[in-house]
Amino acid sequence: MNKGSVLVVDNDPQICRMMRITLVAEGFEVSDARNGIEGLERFRSSRFDLVLLDVNMPGMSGVEVCREIRYGSEVAIIMLSVHATEGDKTKALDAGADDYVTKPFSFPELLARMRATLRRRGYPSQPECKRMRLGEIEIDFEARQVQVQDEEERLTPKEWDLLHYLATHPNRTVSHRELLRGVWGSDAGDEKEYLRVFINRLRKKLESSPQNPEYLLTEPWMGYRLRLPNDCTS
Repeated sequence: MNKGSVLVVDNDPQICRMMRITLVAEGFEVSDARNGIEGLERFRSSRFDLVLLDVNMPGMSGVEVCREIRYGSEVAIIMLSVHATEGDKTKALDAGADDYVTKPFSFPELLARMRATLRRRGYPSQPECKRMRLGEIEIDFEARQVQVQDEEERLTPKEWDLLHYLATHPNRTVSHRELLRGVWGSDAGDEKEYLRVFINRLRKKLESSPQNPEYLLTEPWMGYRLRLPNDCTS
């Protein structure tokens, strides 16, 4: 069974070979590239469901490639890196990545992250919450459109997933753990920096004053809450 098409971008030929063998055995179609420029060319010439992208490549870095891909695509992106600092993860997530896996990783862990990410690609297609309004902003989950004063604002797949989860639990505090598991899957750890990055990105796109949010609220030490004057409409 074909589980999807994956592009692997990594300058280590041994990692590319091992990932190709493992992913093909799991039922994925796999293409690979050895640097950022080649990765972008492959991505633009074919259709992929998911990109596995190494952060640390000579020349064009993985973060730069991720940012370029995000300009015109909502494809799922998982970043791979030997660095595990919060700053490194934040840069990757700010560039538009959906997830971040630290090398060396186990293939069962990587496959679990991939399954969780791919499973949520179609998450908003039949949402419980179809539309909502935040002040002057109209959000349509079925069409995956955000209208801000007649202009469309683009959201990444994970931003949609996070916003939708909060929208289906309006006006209540959703814990960090619940959000991580609800959006990144049951295998998600306690990586609260993911949530901080994505909440901040959503605030910049949806709040008139991101530093003083009116709708996407932080509940210190607990989680986040989406304050809605009215519940979502169906």
